[in-house]
Amino acid sequence: MLPFAVGNFCGPLFLGRFFDSVGRKPMIAGTYILSGILLIITGILFDHGTLNATTQTIAWCVIFFFASAGASAAYLTVSEIFPMETRAMAIAFFYATGTIVGGFGGPLLFGALIQSGDRGQIFIGYLVGAIVMIVGGVIQATMGVEAAGRDLEDIAPPLSAAGDELEEPGEQADPYTVAAQEGRRQATAAEPRFEREPATDRETPPEVRT
Repeated sequence: MLPFAVGNFCGPLFLGRFFDSVGRKPMIAGTYILSGILLIITGILFDHGTLNATTQTIAWCVIFFFASAGASAAYLTVSEIFPMETRAMAIAFFYATGTIVGGFGGPLLFGALIQSGDRGQIFIGYLVGAIVMIVGGVIQATMGVEAAGRDLEDIAPPLSAAGDELEEPGEQADPYTVAAQEGRRQATAAEPRFEREPATDRETPPEVRT
Protein backbone atom coordinates (compact mmCIF):
# COMPACT_ATOMS: atom_id res chain seq x y z
CA MET A 1 0.00 0.00 0.00
CA LEU A 2 2.92 2.36 0.60
CA PRO A 3 3.91 2.57 -3.10
CA PHE A 4 0.30 3.38 -4.01
CA ALA A 5 0.22 6.11 -1.35
CA VAL A 6 3.44 7.57 -2.75
CA GLY A 7 1.91 7.70 -6.24
CA ASN A 8 -1.23 9.36 -4.89
CA PHE A 9 0.83 11.95 -3.05
CA CYS A 10 3.34 12.74 -5.79
CA GLY A 11 0.70 13.20 -8.51
CA PRO A 12 -0.96 16.33 -7.08
CA LEU A 13 2.38 17.54 -5.70
CA PHE A 14 4.19 17.62 -9.05
CA LEU A 15 1.28 18.15 -11.45
CA GLY A 16 -0.88 20.48 -9.37
CA ARG A 17 0.71 23.70 -10.65
CA PHE A 18 -0.12 22.82 -14.25
CA PHE A 19 -3.85 22.79 -13.53
CA ASP A 20 -3.60 26.57 -13.07
CA SER A 21 -0.95 27.39 -15.70
CA VAL A 22 -2.12 25.07 -18.49
CA GLY A 23 -5.79 25.01 -17.48
CA ARG A 24 -8.18 22.83 -15.50
CA LYS A 25 -10.09 21.65 -18.53
CA PRO A 26 -7.20 20.18 -20.56
CA MET A 27 -5.32 18.89 -17.53
CA ILE A 28 -8.25 17.08 -15.93
CA ALA A 29 -9.29 15.61 -19.27
CA GLY A 30 -5.72 14.64 -20.12
CA THR A 31 -4.95 12.95 -16.79
CA TYR A 32 -8.24 11.03 -16.84
CA ILE A 33 -7.82 9.81 -20.42
CA LEU A 34 -4.14 8.99 -19.91
CA SER A 35 -4.96 7.04 -16.74
CA GLY A 36 -7.59 5.06 -18.65
CA ILE A 37 -5.18 4.25 -21.47
CA LEU A 38 -2.47 3.17 -19.01
CA LEU A 39 -5.04 1.02 -17.22
CA ILE A 40 -5.94 -0.75 -20.47
CA ILE A 41 -2.26 -1.39 -21.23
CA THR A 42 -1.72 -2.73 -17.71
CA GLY A 43 -4.77 -4.97 -18.04
CA ILE A 44 -3.52 -6.41 -21.33
CA LEU A 45 -0.09 -7.12 -19.86
CA PHE A 46 -1.73 -8.71 -16.82
CA ASP A 47 -4.01 -10.85 -18.97
CA HIS A 48 -1.01 -12.17 -20.89
CA GLY A 49 0.91 -12.95 -17.69
CA THR A 50 3.66 -10.45 -18.47
CA LEU A 51 3.61 -8.62 -15.15
CA ASN A 52 5.02 -9.81 -11.84
CA ALA A 53 4.42 -8.34 -8.40
CA THR A 54 7.04 -5.61 -8.85
CA THR A 55 6.08 -4.48 -12.34
CA GLN A 56 2.39 -4.62 -11.41
CA THR A 57 3.04 -2.31 -8.45
CA ILE A 58 5.04 0.10 -10.62
CA ALA A 59 2.28 0.20 -13.22
CA TRP A 60 -0.35 0.97 -10.59
CA CYS A 61 1.84 3.69 -9.06
CA VAL A 62 2.15 5.40 -12.45
CA ILE A 63 -1.61 5.19 -12.97
CA PHE A 64 -2.31 6.61 -9.51
CA PHE A 65 0.20 9.40 -10.17
CA PHE A 66 -1.93 10.81 -12.99
CA ALA A 67 -5.37 9.75 -11.77
CA SER A 68 -5.01 11.23 -8.28
CA ALA A 69 -3.89 14.59 -9.68
CA GLY A 70 -6.90 14.74 -12.00
CA ALA A 71 -9.35 13.62 -9.32
CA SER A 72 -8.03 16.17 -6.81
CA ALA A 73 -8.47 19.01 -9.31
CA ALA A 74 -11.89 17.72 -10.33
CA TYR A 75 -13.18 17.89 -6.75
CA LEU A 76 -11.88 21.46 -6.49
CA THR A 77 -13.43 22.49 -9.80
CA VAL A 78 -16.81 21.10 -8.76
CA SER A 79 -17.00 23.61 -5.92
CA GLU A 80 -15.87 26.48 -8.18
CA ILE A 81 -18.54 26.17 -10.87
CA PHE A 82 -21.48 26.55 -8.48
CA PRO A 83 -22.72 29.82 -6.94
CA MET A 84 -21.12 30.87 -3.69
CA GLU A 85 -24.16 29.93 -1.60
CA THR A 86 -24.19 26.31 -2.82
CA ARG A 87 -20.48 25.47 -3.22
CA ALA A 88 -20.12 23.61 0.08
CA MET A 89 -23.25 21.55 -0.60
CA ALA A 90 -22.13 20.82 -4.18
CA ILE A 91 -18.72 19.43 -3.27
CA ALA A 92 -20.23 17.46 -0.37
CA PHE A 93 -22.84 15.93 -2.68
CA PHE A 94 -20.36 14.92 -5.39
CA TYR A 95 -17.86 13.59 -2.86
CA ALA A 96 -20.55 11.54 -1.09
CA THR A 97 -21.89 10.20 -4.41
CA GLY A 98 -18.42 9.20 -5.59
CA THR A 99 -17.65 7.56 -2.26
CA ILE A 100 -20.89 5.54 -2.35
CA VAL A 101 -20.42 4.37 -5.93
CA GLY A 102 -16.71 3.64 -5.64
CA GLY A 103 -16.60 2.45 -2.05
CA PHE A 104 -19.66 0.22 -2.30
CA GLY A 105 -19.87 -0.91 -5.92
CA GLY A 106 -16.13 -1.23 -6.53
CA PRO A 107 -15.39 -3.90 -3.91
CA LEU A 108 -18.46 -5.90 -4.92
CA LEU A 109 -17.55 -5.95 -8.61
CA PHE A 110 -13.80 -6.43 -8.36
CA GLY A 111 -14.11 -8.80 -5.41
CA ALA A 112 -16.29 -11.10 -7.49
CA LEU A 113 -13.91 -10.88 -10.46
CA ILE A 114 -10.84 -11.65 -8.34
CA GLN A 115 -12.61 -14.48 -6.57
CA SER A 116 -13.21 -16.16 -9.93
CA GLY A 117 -9.44 -16.64 -10.31
CA ASP A 118 -9.71 -16.11 -14.07
CA ARG A 119 -7.35 -13.58 -15.62
CA GLY A 120 -9.90 -12.85 -18.33
CA GLN A 121 -12.51 -11.89 -15.73
CA ILE A 122 -10.07 -9.60 -13.94
CA PHE A 123 -9.18 -8.04 -17.28
CA ILE A 124 -12.85 -7.11 -17.63
CA GLY A 125 -12.50 -5.18 -14.37
CA TYR A 126 -9.51 -3.34 -15.82
CA LEU A 127 -11.58 -2.42 -18.88
CA VAL A 128 -14.52 -1.20 -16.79
CA GLY A 129 -12.28 1.11 -14.77
CA ALA A 130 -10.49 2.34 -17.88
CA ILE A 131 -13.72 3.09 -19.74
CA VAL A 132 -15.06 5.07 -16.78
CA MET A 133 -11.86 7.16 -16.67
CA ILE A 134 -11.78 7.78 -20.42
CA VAL A 135 -15.48 8.71 -20.59
CA GLY A 136 -14.99 11.12 -17.70
CA GLY A 137 -12.06 12.72 -19.50
CA VAL A 138 -14.00 13.10 -22.74
CA ILE A 139 -16.93 14.70 -20.92
CA GLN A 140 -14.56 17.12 -19.21
CA ALA A 141 -12.89 18.00 -22.54
CA THR A 142 -16.20 18.67 -24.31
CA MET A 143 -18.47 20.04 -21.55
CA GLY A 144 -16.15 21.06 -18.72
CA VAL A 145 -15.89 24.61 -17.41
CA GLU A 146 -12.48 26.31 -17.52
CA ALA A 147 -12.04 27.77 -14.04
CA ALA A 148 -8.29 28.41 -13.95
CA GLY A 149 -7.30 32.05 -13.47
CA ARG A 150 -10.88 33.31 -13.38
CA ASP A 151 -12.89 34.99 -10.66
CA LEU A 152 -15.38 32.62 -9.08
CA GLU A 153 -18.12 35.25 -9.45
CA ASP A 154 -17.40 35.29 -13.19
CA ILE A 155 -17.92 31.54 -13.46
CA ALA A 156 -21.04 31.33 -11.31
CA PRO A 157 -22.51 34.64 -10.09
CA PRO A 158 -23.89 34.59 -6.52
CA LEU A 159 -27.59 33.83 -6.26
CA SER A 160 -28.11 37.09 -4.37
CA ALA A 161 -26.77 39.21 -7.27
CA ALA A 162 -29.16 40.06 -10.08
CA GLY A 163 -27.95 39.46 -13.62
CA ASP A 164 -28.03 43.13 -14.66
CA GLU A 165 -25.95 44.09 -11.61
CA LEU A 166 -22.83 42.11 -12.56
CA GLU A 167 -20.29 44.82 -13.33
CA GLU A 168 -17.27 42.70 -14.32
CA PRO A 169 -16.77 42.41 -18.10
CA GLY A 170 -16.18 38.67 -17.72
CA GLU A 171 -14.42 36.04 -19.76
CA GLN A 172 -16.47 33.88 -22.08
CA ALA A 173 -13.97 31.02 -21.94
CA ASP A 174 -16.59 28.37 -22.66
CA PRO A 175 -20.31 28.20 -23.53
CA TYR A 176 -21.34 27.06 -20.04
CA THR A 177 -20.65 30.30 -18.10
CA VAL A 178 -22.29 33.70 -18.09
CA ALA A 179 -21.29 35.70 -21.16
CA ALA A 180 -20.67 39.42 -21.53
CA GLN A 181 -23.98 39.99 -23.31
CA GLU A 182 -25.96 38.30 -20.54
CA GLY A 183 -26.08 41.26 -18.20
CA ARG A 184 -22.47 42.29 -17.62
CA ARG A 185 -21.41 45.91 -17.81
CA GLN A 186 -18.25 47.85 -17.15
CA ALA A 187 -17.89 48.97 -13.54
CA THR A 188 -16.63 52.33 -12.40
CA ALA A 189 -14.16 52.68 -9.57
CA ALA A 190 -16.77 54.09 -7.19
CA GLU A 191 -19.34 51.38 -7.75
CA PRO A 192 -19.54 48.29 -5.52
CA ARG A 193 -18.82 44.90 -7.04
CA PHE A 194 -22.31 43.61 -6.28
CA GLU A 195 -25.49 45.36 -5.24
CA ARG A 196 -27.65 43.25 -3.00
CA GLU A 197 -31.32 43.75 -2.39
CA PRO A 198 -31.99 45.37 0.98
CA ALA A 199 -33.37 43.08 3.65
CA THR A 200 -37.05 43.78 4.34
CA ASP A 201 -37.65 41.31 7.16
CA ARG A 202 -35.25 42.87 9.64
CA GLU A 203 -36.53 45.10 12.39
CA THR A 204 -35.08 48.58 12.81
CA PRO A 205 -32.85 48.56 15.92
CA PRO A 206 -34.09 50.77 18.74
CA GLU A 207 -32.37 54.08 19.37
CA VAL A 208 -30.01 54.18 22.31
CA ARG A 209 -30.49 57.18 24.56
CA THR A 210 -27.83 58.42 26.97
